Amino acid sequence: MTVHLVGAGPGDPDLLTVRALKLLEAADVVVHDRLVDPRILDLIAPWAEVIDVGKRPGGPTDAQDRIHDVLVGASRRADTVVRLKGGDPFVFGRGGEEAEALRRAGVQVAVVPGITSAIAGPAAAGIPVTMRGHASGFTVVTGHEDPVAGRHLDWDALARLGTTLIVLMGASRTAAIAERLLAGGMAPDTPVASIESATTSAQRTLRTTLSELDSQIINAPAVLVIGTVAGLDVMDEAGLGRLVADATVNEPSPH
Repeated sequence: MTVHLVGAGPGDPDLLTVRALKLLEAADVVVHDRLVDPRILDLIAPWAEVIDVGKRPGGPTDAQDRIHDVLVGASRRADTVVRLKGGDPFVFGRGGEEAEALRRAGVQVAVVPGITSAIAGPAAAGIPVTMRGHASGFTVVTGHEDPVAGRHLDWDALARLGTTLIVLMGASRTAAIAERLLAGGMAPDTPVASIESATTSAQRTLRTTLSELDSQIINAPAVLVIGTVAGLDVMDEAGLGRLVADATVNEPSPH
């Protein structure tokens, strides 16, 4: 028996990999997160058992352990089990933890990478995470660190890197993020973009600066892009990369 850790991508079903689609059409059991787009869930085979294990605010503290138990139990009664996770399973998706738990239980694991919102979100808003003259690299961090972790992000170092900074799960912590980066020496007029619900019909792009970030209302799920590239929009309305052009609300760009 095998559990397939499958990345659902950033939202739009057209951004699923071919392998992911084939598994959804063949799976006996699909265990999915809360934020997986309903259009992707519609692609699941009609005979499959579908289990929602999405975590919600105020949920049990042992929610992740319960997910491990659900996955192990499903593997005992089904030939093909899909663990469907938003984005990529190994980019802040706790896919590594689930793989380890399954292996300890003697369950085989296969990984199907997905397109991470860390790249797809900016791309859908016309923002390249790297671009000559702007950024020669990008750094992806979480805005929601584990409070009991032995090591924490060095925001002073992040402020000095000179690369594009991508923050996932940071919508509710924008004030603290801005404060830390400004204290670390990042320029107050550094462009910032927030892409909410990237690649879906609810996509909204907000453009601001680091000094003004704490005054903005940003709704989760959102990708924060911090750096000079956040002031760019390299696609026109007919751009192939703009998946939801008619539904995207863009604030005026500072450039």
